[in-house]
Order: sequence, then C-alpha cells, then structure tokens
Amino acid sequence: MATLAEGVRGAPISKDRRFFFIMSLAIAATVVSGFTLQFVMGRSSLGAPWWVHLHGLTFMGWLVIYVTQNALVFRGDVATHRRIGLVAAGYVGWMVLVGLSVNTLAAINHRIPPFFETNVFLVMDWLTVLVFAGLTWAGVRMREQSDWHRRLMLCGALQVMTPGLGRILPLPLLGTWMLWAIWLAVMVFASAALIYDLVTRGKVHPAYYWGLGTITLAVALMRPLAFSPPMLALTAALTG
Repeated sequence: MATLAEGVRGAPISKDRRFFFIMSLAIAATVVSGFTLQFVMGRSSLGAPWWVHLHGLTFMGWLVIYVTQNALVFRGDVATHRRIGLVAAGYVGWMVLVGLSVNTLAAINHRIPPFFETNVFLVMDWLTVLVFAGLTWAGVRMREQSDWHRRLMLCGALQVMTPGLGRILPLPLLGTWMLWAIWLAVMVFASAALIYDLVTRGKVHPAYYWGLGTITLAVALMRPLAFSPPMLALTAALTG
C-alpha cells in the first residue's frame, strides 16, 4: 500500500509515489532473489511438504499485493488502491495464521535449518510475523494520514523481507550474530528511506522511529526470549 491522502508537506506527491514504488520493487526483487538463489544451489526443493509451499505462496502473495498497491498509487489510481486495501488488511490476518502455524510445524517435523537453534528460530519467526502484522495494521489504521501510512507500510514490508535476506547472507558463518546481521541488512534498505526524508523533508519522519524502533527491539528480545525457561520447555515439547 502507499499514499491515500493528498496535500503532504515536503516532496511533491509524484516524487513520493515514485520513491515508495521503487522501494516496493527493490524489496520484492530481494526476496525473490534470496529464494531463487537457494533453489539454484539445491537447498530448496519442490518436494517439501504442502504446508511449506502454502507458507511460501502466502507470503509471496503479500509482496504481489504490496507492489501492486504502490503501482496503483504511482499511476494515480487511488480508488482501486483503497478497495484492494480492505482485502489486503484481512489478508494479513491469514498471513499471521499461516506464519505461526508453519513455523511450529517446522519444529515438530524437524525441518529447521541445522545452523539455527530451534528455540531461536521459533522466536525469530514468530516475532517477525507479529511485528510485520502490527506495523502493517498500524499503517492501515493511519491510512488517512498518508505520510504515516506509507512509511509504516514500508516498515512492515522491510520486516517481511527478512526471510529473503536470510537466504542471501552467509548465516551459517555468522553464529549468534546472524539475527543482527539480518537486521543490519534491513537497515541498509531503511537507510534509503531515511536519506530520502532528510533530502525531501529536512528531517526523518517519526513513523520511522516507531517502525524501525519496533523492528530493532524485536531483534534485541529474540535471544533472551528464546532462552527463557517457558520457551525452552515449549521447544522441548514441540520437538519431542
């Protein structure tokens, strides 16, 4: 999704629309590249269980929606953007259901990558899905304030691109720093948005403090939560 309201202070509306459309394309291209790389290297297989494919199709579907929504606004078709936005908001709920369920099934069926500690993988994925949904729904709620709306939606998209980034980075070589390595890669993309604001507005929009701050806090909490006694007990119960 992108802007809904007009009359935004700062950069011309057309320039804003072009920037957020380009960002949506960059995010989608990165995710597709990450999964394609794993497939070409033989680390992904079409023989995976159906629920793995459902997860992939569901989250790739969101990328299609996100790019489409930005494309519609870039073209000036805000009416269609609004209609699709209502459906997209509900689709996020489906993503939460699929994301939490499939990650749990991955632990139960021992399909978690060996370089990940199972408890860390579960907490990472669960928090990633929940933070993505929270930021996206916050963006939907702020849809009448387009400057907040488009930036919170972008933060949500940055969060949901992390599985693609994780497939590009050499995670097995990063040890316990892999979570922060993914975060740093996300911040590289986020820096483009921050620089854009500084150039066009003269300051960073507060939506980024909330959005990127939430993403950073989630990463900081992942390992402490993963090694908490309740999470260790839950991991043991799931993996048998």
